[in-house]
Amino acid sequence: MTRIDFYLLTSSEPQKRLEYACRLAHKAWHKGHQIYLHCTDEEQTQALDELLWSFRADAFLPHARATEQPEAKVVYGCGDDAGDHHDLLINLADESPAFFSQFNRLAEIVIELDPVRVPARERFRFYRERGYPLQTHQLRTAG
Repeated sequence: MTRIDFYLLTSSEPQKRLEYACRLAHKAWHKGHQIYLHCTDEEQTQALDELLWSFRADAFLPHARATEQPEAKVVYGCGDDAGDHHDLLINLADESPAFFSQFNRLAEIVIELDPVRVPARERFRFYRERGYPLQTHQLRTAG
């Protein structure tokens, strides 16, 4: 059964959500995990791609669009299919992707902004009612 972690950021800035997704993906990639970053739409996908190149000056996170290199260790996209990825899903969308249960772990990144927080609460209830193991992590953000 998929383990689900909610990362609650003390920020209302959407950019902080993307930045944390990059940091989490980098840490997981460093540990040898395969990561799929699921975005809301093409605009968010583009913003994430740009940030994955620049979020750290001292490190590089190899990544690819899921539709272009589905076998890459770190992929991102906004479609209905995560391909053969089954390890870590980082969800940046406002709803649970239909394929979330094919993953060992799901990371939900939540900021203090109602259009993000309210749907996240609904997803939390959805997962809890179905018996998924849930963890929450309160994170303080700088800036």
